[in-house]
Amino acid sequence: MKDTMKIALCQMQVSNLKDDNLLKAGEMIGAASAKGAQMVILPEIFNGPYQTDLMAVYAEIYPGATATFLSAAARQNKIILVGGSIPERDKEGKIYNSSYIFDEQGELLGRHRKMHLFDIDIPGQIYFKESDVFTPGDCLQIIRHKNVVFAVIICYDIRFPELARIAALQGAQLLVVPAAFNTTTGPAHWELLMRTRAVDNQLYVAAASPARNPDAAYQAWGHSLVVDPWGRIINEGSAGFDEDIIFAELNWAQVDKIRQELPLLQHRRTDIY
Repeated sequence: MKDTMKIALCQMQVSNLKDDNLLKAGEMIGAASAKGAQMVILPEIFNGPYQTDLMAVYAEIYPGATATFLSAAARQNKIILVGGSIPERDKEGKIYNSSYIFDEQGELLGRHRKMHLFDIDIPGQIYFKESDVFTPGDCLQIIRHKNVVFAVIICYDIRFPELARIAALQGAQLLVVPAAFNTTTGPAHWELLMRTRAVDNQLYVAAASPARNPDAAYQAWGHSLVVDPWGRIINEGSAGFDEDIIFAELNWAQVDKIRQELPLLQHRRTDIY
């Protein structure tokens, strides 16, 4: 069993045209796979604009056009594919911010529905209310596949340390975070939060953002990055706000080594908290 995995984060620019977004995602997935990526990660809400008034328009009942595309892309490229997230409509009409994860045969490995909805009002800077359209998810799934144990959480979920800790306690070596921080929260907290969750839980964190679209109503921060279990940024690309594919080689032995040398998960005072 291999102790390493090469991953790729696709920082893609998202437009208002779903077909164009799927085409762009397919091109970037193929390019990442051609360079040896075994897991490819797309950003939050990659099939349409990140606007609450449009989420219902782009929402799909599983398996819709986007999930079908993701399954085929995973199978064709023989990769684990974390399909960022899309608006998902259930049979009762509720809409979730959902991430689908597919294996190398295009089979569904898991799904994460964003559990914490981004409702924010910073006067003069940003107002956004996901709860106007989305229903929160209620489950964190730990995915065990071949040589990797990982969990997917979405954007605002990263601000709640309990989720990352649950994942670590259940054996996760990697936390995958499709996210769309903005130009207010991004420069303040993006790097800080990703590095903190990695250090607190001694695991890798891979955070994939959309590239900035100057014409979009919502301006994404970009700066997709991968952090190691010691809190070091091992790659954040060079594009900043622009389109890029960010690669990183993950070594699971490093997770074990750090957890043995600094056994903080074992030192928790479960008699108190």
